[in-house]
This record gives sequence, C-alpha cells and structure tokens, in this order.
Amino acid sequence: MSKTTVKDVSTEPGPERAADAPRTVGGSRAFALLLVITGAAGLLAAWVITIDKFKLLEAKVEGKTFTPGCSLNPVVSCGSVMESKQAAAFGFPNPMLGLVCYGIVICVGVSLLARARFPRWYWLTFNFGTLFGVAFCTWLQFQSLYRINALCLWCSLAWVATITMFWYVTSFNIRNDFLPSPRWLKSFFGEFTWVMPVLHIGIIGMLILTRWWDFWTS
Repeated sequence: MSKTTVKDVSTEPGPERAADAPRTVGGSRAFALLLVITGAAGLLAAWVITIDKFKLLEAKVEGKTFTPGCSLNPVVSCGSVMESKQAAAFGFPNPMLGLVCYGIVICVGVSLLARARFPRWYWLTFNFGTLFGVAFCTWLQFQSLYRINALCLWCSLAWVATITMFWYVTSFNIRNDFLPSPRWLKSFFGEFTWVMPVLHIGIIGMLILTRWWDFWTS
C-alpha cells in the first residue's frame, strides 16, 4: 500500500509574498566594528563635554572659575567654545544631542555584529542622520575657526568620528544600490572608501593649520 505524504505549506512564504518582501541587507564585521568604534568615540567626546559644561555652570552659580582640562592655550580652549552661544545651537548644550545620536550609532553597530539585516528605508534614514551630523559639524567647524576663534579637542574627536561614519555609511548604501550612482562610483567606493574620510579630515586639518599659522609657528 502506498502512502501519500501531505506537505504543510501554511508556514512557507508563497512566491507572491517572497517577491513583495523588501530586500534586507546586513553589514560586514569590519563595518559593524567601525560603527561601534566611531560611535563610542563620539559618545566619549559628548560625555566629557557635557560634564565640563555642567561644571562650568556650577562654577558660575558659586561665583568660581572652572577651566576644562582640554583648555591648553589661547587657541586650544575648550572653555571658550563651551561658553559660546553656538554651543547651544538648539537651545540646549550640543553634546546632549551627541549623547543620543552616537548611542544610536553604537546600537546599529552592535546589531550588525549580531547579524541583523535592515531594509533600504532603514539604511537611507541612517545615512540621512549621518549627513545631518556632518552638516552640523561643518557649521560648528566654521564657527569655531572664524567666529569663536578657539578649538575644542573633544569637539575635534567628535568631528573625526562623524565624518568617518558618514562616508562609510554612504559607501555602504552606494555599493548596495540603495543610493542611485554610476558604476564607476560604486567601483571607487568598493576599493577606496577610506580616501574620502582621509581627504575630508585632511582639509579640515589644513584649515586649522592655516587659520592659526602664526601661533603654531611662533
């Protein structure tokens, strides 16, 4: 007597469902670690600046003077930056925004280490967040160099972290066809992603060097 085997397909996705399902993509271990490291660097900078900001406010209330540890000279003067109006661009201290945003970056990196996969809208939203971060850092760089006339070392660490994560997230989206781009650009980012953050940070370094050239060479 022959037996008829009945296969339960109720839990298997049909062809229509598979076709309609959005493509999800995960990141490599190296990419995940880069997000964790840059996020942690930015979080550290935001944490230290926040603590020093509170100490500055407490000292003012008590009629005392507090000098942050990274205020080394007239140019590298974190205190001057923290006390500027640009340091609270949204009505609250800027590093408090960093505490949230860099924490999100770390969460994304840890999720990728756990082999999480995300759809296109997620990666584009993340990319937009890093773009906002770079744009805000660029504005702060201009204000620091040409309006406040002082440099904050912890802010500089946050700048480097944000620039690095932005270019690598952008490269990731281009290489995975989440951002429309020509073939030569995909090929470039596939081999030379590191060039863009190095070039970007190098330009900022040159601006800092030339802005206070007389001070550095005296």
